[in-house]
Amino acid sequence: MGRLTAYDRERIEHWVRLGLGVREIARRVGRDHSVVSRELDRNRSPHFAYEASKAEYFSTRRAKKTNKRKLFKSAALRDYVVGKLHLGWSPEQIAGRIKAEKPAELVGLEVSYEAIYQFIYEEEPWLYHRLRRKKPVRRYQRARQPQQLKIPERISIHARPELINNRSQIGHFESDTVVGRGHKGYLSVQYERAIQLVRISSLRGLKAEQTTEALRQTVESLPPGFVRSITFDNGTENTKHTKIKQEYNIPTYFCDPAAPYQKGGVENVNGLIRQYFPKWRDLSSLTDQEIQKIQERINNRPRKKLNYQTPNEMLQQYQSGALNS
Repeated sequence: MGRLTAYDRERIEHWVRLGLGVREIARRVGRDHSVVSRELDRNRSPHFAYEASKAEYFSTRRAKKTNKRKLFKSAALRDYVVGKLHLGWSPEQIAGRIKAEKPAELVGLEVSYEAIYQFIYEEEPWLYHRLRRKKPVRRYQRARQPQQLKIPERISIHARPELINNRSQIGHFESDTVVGRGHKGYLSVQYERAIQLVRISSLRGLKAEQTTEALRQTVESLPPGFVRSITFDNGTENTKHTKIKQEYNIPTYFCDPAAPYQKGGVENVNGLIRQYFPKWRDLSSLTDQEIQKIQERINNRPRKKLNYQTPNEMLQQYQSGALNS
């Protein structure tokens, strides 16, 4: 029957606003339900309702292009990429995984992460909201003032052994706290520097005792002896670090004041977490199941540094003895 017309799109918009399902809309338009489903996926987002005029504009712009991108030439490749974007994977992770894993349905096909970005920004603008950085203009934050806080038995990051700094040994963690809107709810986050494993725990408050309990959960969720050191910032929630040090014989280190870049791994993970729990979100209402789901979604993302394996896959190799510690 050919491509959808502007009139078809106006009818689809009308019935979408009335709350009709995809199959019922398809029946009324006289198209297969997959055509309507694909139309809605390509031309709306979680942030905007489907609009016929915008959908028609983007459809016309795509039709005028004579040099169709690889992602339009292969439906299997396009579906794979879009599916992984919906799981929160970055274009680089998607491209790397295709190259490293060679999924059966994509034999002979590859795509660069730059091509995926161009596909999103030039062809499928609604997918822009699936990227981690959803705003086109970078926002700079005012630098924090150094805290004058006395932390008992504080050892500077500059005294940390070189094998930790160069990530040559598994088991060295960075720790930080994610704060909910209006200080309603907190998340304690730990990040392993070599295999990039993440652990996330809910905190009822920002007391040092509560952070210490979250750290205990992290240590005990992993194989005995896996956690070899933890690096903190200078927040008050970390003043009880000596308990972890004594109970598990784990060395602890501290960044310089106002130098979060010194534990950039966990800061990057915080950005990933914000993708799911934005700054305006009240974190006090999160359930353990919701937190666990996001933790595992992050741990199941392929990483370039790991040759596009996932942190969970690397942990399994460590537990089986196939990975040198």
